[in-house]
Amino acid sequence: MKIKLFYFARLKETLKYSTEDLELPDESFTILKLKALLAKRGDVWGQMLMGKLKVRAAINHELVDDKALINDGDEVAFFPPVTGG
Repeated sequence: MKIKLFYFARLKETLKYSTEDLELPDESFTILKLKALLAKRGDVWGQMLMGKLKVRAAINHELVDDKALINDGDEVAFFPPVTGG
């Protein structure tokens, strides 16, 4: 299964990625499982995706929770919580 990943704001700056294509095993993948897989890339990845920072996700431009299923060809975006004024 192939997906396209996008990283925004602090994630983009810290991880040094804005986008990437990723091949996942042909099995059921949730957002949480994807975060855990990416966190295995190293300490910074783990801190950003599985640490105290509440990373939000969207699939195909729709906000989803960590239980949402990812399908072949989906675009998945990760972004930190945003404050505004």
